[in-house]
Amino acid sequence: MKLWGGRFSKSTDAAVDDFNSSIRFDSRMYKQDIKGSQAHAKMLGKQGIIPQADAELIIKTLDEILADIEDGKVEFTIDAEDIHMNIETILISRIGDVGKRLHTGRSRNDQVALDNKLYLRDESEELKAMLEDLQKTILTLAEENLNTIMPGYTHLQKAQPITFAHHIMAYYEMFSRDLSRLSDWRTRMNIMPLGSGALAGTTYPLDRPFVAELLGFDGITQNSIDGVSDRDFICEFAFVLSMIMVHLSRFSEEIILWSSNEFGFVTLDDAYSTGSSIMPQKKNPDIAELARGKSGRVFGSLMGLLTMLKGLPLAYNKDMQEDKEQIFDALDTVKMCLPVFGGMLATMKINKDAMLIGAKGGFTNATDVADYLVKKGLPFRDAHAVVGRMVAYCLDTNKVIDALSMDEFKEFSKLFDEDIYTAISLETCVNLRKIPGGPATETMKAVIDGYKNK
Repeated sequence: MKLWGGRFSKSTDAAVDDFNSSIRFDSRMYKQDIKGSQAHAKMLGKQGIIPQADAELIIKTLDEILADIEDGKVEFTIDAEDIHMNIETILISRIGDVGKRLHTGRSRNDQVALDNKLYLRDESEELKAMLEDLQKTILTLAEENLNTIMPGYTHLQKAQPITFAHHIMAYYEMFSRDLSRLSDWRTRMNIMPLGSGALAGTTYPLDRPFVAELLGFDGITQNSIDGVSDRDFICEFAFVLSMIMVHLSRFSEEIILWSSNEFGFVTLDDAYSTGSSIMPQKKNPDIAELARGKSGRVFGSLMGLLTMLKGLPLAYNKDMQEDKEQIFDALDTVKMCLPVFGGMLATMKINKDAMLIGAKGGFTNATDVADYLVKKGLPFRDAHAVVGRMVAYCLDTNKVIDALSMDEFKEFSKLFDEDIYTAISLETCVNLRKIPGGPATETMKAVIDGYKNK
């Protein structure tokens, strides 16, 4: 008989057992379930709700069950529905009536809310470490390419010269925000729901703050209905995962472009590329493409969670069992992408000459020509118009601005002098942009050093 089967006159249909069961996916929370149960048992004994000797036996036996699970000696069953009842059933099978005391003063509703929080909190630490590893790779690449000039783009059209260090450090900033979001999420999430019962708390004198302290929570929930029905923390975690994938996908798109023959800015390592079954010359950026594609999978999990919750009345509803597959899949996907993406990034070759050639085309120094005239006293809008006419002239004559003779320069403005050539060299264009946040070598070096030493 099921642990909740007292009021039922017959067993559930086998198909219903399979449909209702979540053990296929929530078994991964066994450590958190046991940890929560041990804290609950310790509190029950301390409060005299169950005998202290029973509490100690429960805690000891749960340690043994944990060891057996990790040694592969435990087989979970669909009949017991979920990880919570599987472990409780095993506990009862080993210590009999003493094991039946564990569930005093709690419900599966607050138990599952607790397990979800404990599990995602643990996983968030691993996710944080992965993001920090990726940032270290970015810092190394940036440090090695402080003087690697490349074209910067807007609208995927060449805009102004920057450095490769400046470009990829933009992604460092994005991943820093992801880490900040994880930290913010933890602050809101880290409030303990155990003690909420099914929805209305309990008449037992539980010491909820004691359990919260044992489990590393910052406080306890103040409304038992919200305690069991809140899944904001899961949706928010899914959003954090989605933003990580947005950033990985944007980065992937650029690597895909850069590794193409048309750009040739980077060459991917053979270990992080694939070939074609029919075209022997192909070297495909499949890692970047998969990371880009898997972003949609994670976004879908976020939308699935929001849709599942949007029409639910308070408090707990079985619909909420659907939260786990969505968040687990999203989490697994991000954890799969981050290390392999980092490996691809760390091993790719930066083709500095190709980047420099790219920066020399497309009039990337045109803004600097306008700035030169402004510094000579011409209003910016007039300078903008002058340089626009110069670009049109260069397009007609198949020239670049740098190659114009002084006579040609002076045809457009008498303010031009010999110093124009130095003023609009790519190195000058980059390194005069030393304002905080700019691409100048000295600015970027200070930023990189600051992040390395934080």
